[in-house]
Amino acid sequence: MSTTTETRTRTGAGPEPVTGRLATLARRLADRRRIAMLLVALIAAAAAVLGADTESKLSAGGYTPSSAEAVQADRMLADRFKAGAPNVVLVARSDDGVDKAAAANAGRELTERIARTEGVVYAQSYWTSGDRQLRSDDKRTGLVLIRLGGDDNHVHHLVTDLVPEVTGRQGPLDVKATGLAQINAEADEQSATDLTRAELLAAPLTLLILLATFGSVVAALVPALVGLVSVVGTYAVLRLLAETTSVSIFALNITTALGFGLAVDYSLFVVTRYREELAAGREVTEAIAASLRRAGRTVLFSAVTVALSLAALLVFPIYFLRSLAYAGIVVVVIAATATVLLMPPLLALIGHRIDKWDVFAPLRRKLPGARSPERGLWHRLALAVMRRPLVVGATVAIALAALALPFTQARFALMDDRVLPRGAASQVASDTIRQEFRDAQTSPVMVVAPDLDPGSGEVAAYAQRLSALPGTVRVDSAAGTYADGSRAAGPGEAAAAFRGDGGTWLSVVSDRDAGSAAGEDYVRAVRAVDAPGTVLVGGDAATQVDTKESLSDRLPWAGAIIAISMFVLLFLFSGSVIIPIKQLVLNTLSLTASFGAMVYVFQDGHLKWLVGDFVHTGQLEVTVPILMFCVAFGLSMDYSVFLLSRIREEYLATGDNTRAVAFGMERTGRLITAAALIVAIVLGALATSELSILKLLGAGLALAVLVDATLVRGLLVPAAMRLLGHVNWWAPKPLKKLHRKFGLKDG
Repeated sequence: MSTTTETRTRTGAGPEPVTGRLATLARRLADRRRIAMLLVALIAAAAAVLGADTESKLSAGGYTPSSAEAVQADRMLADRFKAGAPNVVLVARSDDGVDKAAAANAGRELTERIARTEGVVYAQSYWTSGDRQLRSDDKRTGLVLIRLGGDDNHVHHLVTDLVPEVTGRQGPLDVKATGLAQINAEADEQSATDLTRAELLAAPLTLLILLATFGSVVAALVPALVGLVSVVGTYAVLRLLAETTSVSIFALNITTALGFGLAVDYSLFVVTRYREELAAGREVTEAIAASLRRAGRTVLFSAVTVALSLAALLVFPIYFLRSLAYAGIVVVVIAATATVLLMPPLLALIGHRIDKWDVFAPLRRKLPGARSPERGLWHRLALAVMRRPLVVGATVAIALAALALPFTQARFALMDDRVLPRGAASQVASDTIRQEFRDAQTSPVMVVAPDLDPGSGEVAAYAQRLSALPGTVRVDSAAGTYADGSRAAGPGEAAAAFRGDGGTWLSVVSDRDAGSAAGEDYVRAVRAVDAPGTVLVGGDAATQVDTKESLSDRLPWAGAIIAISMFVLLFLFSGSVIIPIKQLVLNTLSLTASFGAMVYVFQDGHLKWLVGDFVHTGQLEVTVPILMFCVAFGLSMDYSVFLLSRIREEYLATGDNTRAVAFGMERTGRLITAAALIVAIVLGALATSELSILKLLGAGLALAVLVDATLVRGLLVPAAMRLLGHVNWWAPKPLKKLHRKFGLKDG
């Protein structure tokens, strides 16, 4: 409630009717409340039916750019040569030894059966190839290497059909599966289980926070209902998006949490404003109109800021990130739309009963500031900070900057089996390979020479140069096997595997871990070797190099999109050029703790008990920091808008910057804290996931939101606003004129 409204109330004059497009919309929806609610119910029911099978339509994988050299090499190997790195590996163990007749016969039969399966590019094993590197040193375990063809979705369907048929007891063999395709399949299954757990945890905690915030059971249920409608709409949107583009399975976990949290937050602010307007003496319909004019405008603007922050993900050529951007933007729109269209008829039906069953009324009346905003906790905190703004601001800023220091030691890699919970079948099988098959060629570097004659002498010369590279174990080619710069074996029968529909390829086996920095350096060394014409270098290590380079190349563009769009929007909102710059800096500071914790906890493995057990690898999944930054930055700007809207409202009424900051803090402090707690719980529930990638996202986003709502909004914002004083609202005269013409107006 603004100062002018307070003055009118004290002098006995009734509040003036509000005008504006949002106010008009609110009145119409309130007047037609029953029809509007019936339409909402029908739309929600249709969305629930449409989204019922959403999970089955979402995609696995999508973590590498389709245009990368390694991906092109991989595709060419499959199409031309029926080759390529295996994406499924079976680990078959026999306690009696894999060379015993029964085990050998079972291994050969299993491999041949797999090779005959539709969609399998190749299947080879210790028993069919005789390659001793596919047998463990104790001779009790053998490997089956399988390449499934097609895109990520096709491979996902193939592996979910194939693996149950070829694992478990296969005669005398006990078989487990791993490989990228199987890891993705297990991650998909686990994410569905985790989603149910997160929803069951977040829903009751959210209701408790709403009840503690409003006191009234009725007022608490209103935002929860809007959040539920938003989640139902999210499922339907993901289902429709999946029909037009690949959408990551993880979008279901992330966007439902984001949509529910934002919808609850948005409606929380509208309900609060509605209660204020009723207290100011407005009738129900006019209170709804006034609420939507002020809070609704802020909700729509906040939704735009979050959507634009998520839009920065679209610059990355990886459909895991792009699909989250598409889904996230639409979900934000759904949350804002549900708030604006559902709240007026819902509040009209409730009317003055919004405070019914106020279980905390006696306690709330005893709290400081219950009768006078000037005595409230947040008002007093703002004044205390503004008495020593430089000391408080500098101390908090330095502390937050220090929390980011661990991130300077961050190391990045692609997702592997260790994203799964400890003891998962793929994780156990992969551990067996790491421990017992150190020299197995499960992740060789593949070099494709599409225009080179396999019978040419240049093949031998090129293989010889590659074999001389430090770290090379051997090079297999159409010209034979090479090691240490010389030929170790002639071509033999295996040479046929390096011939196809034009060109040839070479398998380069190294002693470098494909997921390590040494493995990346080895790929760069292979690409630097003088080649006979055009070559494409692929394999797991090359894919990691190409993905990281692709992401780093696009980072400046993503940063520019966020910075420029946020600056323009905040200028249109505030009419100032100082506030947008200040908010960009403060929002960045709010992320420091999350990015520091990302390394300290999830990369280095400290304090794991805080989030539950997981396998730490000394590296971070390369896409997670980007996703976390875009989502968290948007949420931080979301809270900035709610606070600034109340500060600006009071400043325009009084011209007193200090009073406006204290007023805005008091009016929004409790709400922003409640909203942040709700979003932190909803997103933090992802930290209960058994998948370390979701655990990292949930914990990181929850921490970022809490830091933003407490240290940044509670201390840094009032300190910075006081230090800058009236300069906060400064803009050059041409821009002031531009704002008067195009700036965002009330209602």
